[in-house]
Amino acid sequence: MSDILIIFHSQTGNTEKLAESVSRGVAAAENARAVFKRAADTTVLDLKNCKAVIICSPEYFGYMAGAVKDFFDRTYEELKDDPGIWKKPYCVVISAGNDGTGALNHIERICKGYRFKKVQNPIICKGPVTEEILARCCELGSTIAEGVNAGIF
Repeated sequence: MSDILIIFHSQTGNTEKLAESVSRGVAAAENARAVFKRAADTTVLDLKNCKAVIICSPEYFGYMAGAVKDFFDRTYEELKDDPGIWKKPYCVVISAGNDGTGALNHIERICKGYRFKKVQNPIICKGPVTEEILARCCELGSTIAEGVNAGIF
């Protein structure tokens, strides 16, 4: 069973909807389990034990949510030299009031520090959450789970 970690923070519920849709996609794949965690509740063990990580954050003032940054701050020192997380597949989902690029750039820069491997293009939801964007998030979750199971990622 492949655990796919979905880390999220949400104040308005928009990012949580996106993350839930990613989770449904993971759950639809055989031999995959979505580990759905608020960023504030995510631990080093969650990151060590997963086969891939999907980071879902709102964009605030051109930056990721503080809770997502806090997750990185709490886990980086312990994991930065851990070869068990190097090349861990990851991707990003952003809920953006603006263009989302600021939050995305900061998250991707931090993920390089962890030596994660970006395996899918990000999804940036600009404005309201639509059925189309939820479908894309679900497909992303399924793609990551299937890719991990097939050994592609």
